[in-house]
Amino acid sequence: MKTFPDGFLWGASTAAYQVEGGIPNTDWAAAGRRGRVPAAGRACDHYHRYEEDFDIARSLGHTCHRFSIEWARIEPEEGKFDEAEIEHYRKVLRALKARGMTPLVNVWHFTLPLWFSERGGFLHRDAPEVFARYAAHIIERLGGEADYWLTENEPLVYAGGGYLRGVWPPFVKRDPFKFLRISRALVEAHKRAYTAMKKVRPDIRIGIAKHNIFFESNANPFNMLVCAFIDRFWNHRFLQRIKGYQDFIGLNHYHHRKFGATAAERAAAVRSDMGWEVHPTSLYHCLVALKKYGLPIYVSENGIADATDTRRAQFITDAVACVHRALAEGVPVKGYLYWSLLDNFEWAEGFTKRFGLVEVDYATFARKVRPSAYVYKQVCEQNALID
Repeated sequence: MKTFPDGFLWGASTAAYQVEGGIPNTDWAAAGRRGRVPAAGRACDHYHRYEEDFDIARSLGHTCHRFSIEWARIEPEEGKFDEAEIEHYRKVLRALKARGMTPLVNVWHFTLPLWFSERGGFLHRDAPEVFARYAAHIIERLGGEADYWLTENEPLVYAGGGYLRGVWPPFVKRDPFKFLRISRALVEAHKRAYTAMKKVRPDIRIGIAKHNIFFESNANPFNMLVCAFIDRFWNHRFLQRIKGYQDFIGLNHYHHRKFGATAAERAAAVRSDMGWEVHPTSLYHCLVALKKYGLPIYVSENGIADATDTRRAQFITDAVACVHRALAEGVPVKGYLYWSLLDNFEWAEGFTKRFGLVEVDYATFARKVRPSAYVYKQVCEQNALID
């Protein structure tokens, strides 16, 4: 049997706005009220059902869970912090630990408090300092409840969705200058938050959830050059700029792109319900590419939209095989978290795409464990590849 190291973490991820529901004072909620994006409403009502959801996760063999704290709940007005909401997240953290699950906590996952968004978001000159103040307050109040923290989730995806594609708030289309400004601001925000969080609790470990893509090329020299440039820009530039300001890397991985792919290759590709190519070894390549940073790596997101649950089990089997292969080559992978524990609000796609190990009936909020979750359970409980 091909096993994983003792203490390897297995679990799943969620994000506050996508599962909690009832968060009206964010940029996404405001956009939903204007009809620019689907309304999240009560989402999965995880805010009130987190203990039920954690019971399910633990029954499936999970030893780790990644979630995010909703900034707009904690700081509904600039400089004013809601102690009741801080206590709510303390209960969430303690509920995980009571079930023997390691929390991996993200202090920001895409959504912004309205007051922060309306003043320009991360384009405002003092945005990095404001973000660092919020992150430090979280650690002051909750830092003793968890060892592993993430400052930001997929900063370049956030910048691209809002300032290039224009499908996310603030809906700016094709503005590469603002995209670059936001990217630089998020580098600075992470560095300042890291410093502020460490000042409060030097013992915690802090990273970032970085969305990386497996880029490859055919033998055409031009395609090879373009591939190398985009790989460096998308996958490594941000990580290089925060060198010295991270204790581990969180890898979020979903995509493969081959420059110069033939029509036959494109036609043969297996695709998820999102239309994304499902490449069986792309996670391995992304992990190997991160080895050079010399930091522990946690796969903080990796999943497939599959409403019929006909491809998820094979997807998970292939993914954990990629992790095992990378470990055999000396890549310091410490955990794997599937996206997502629950079906959820999938941003601009609303509730139409289903990533969850657990199916959610959005009318009744009933939970139903999918068959693929039991395949993953075997991996988690045996700490090994399965046949």
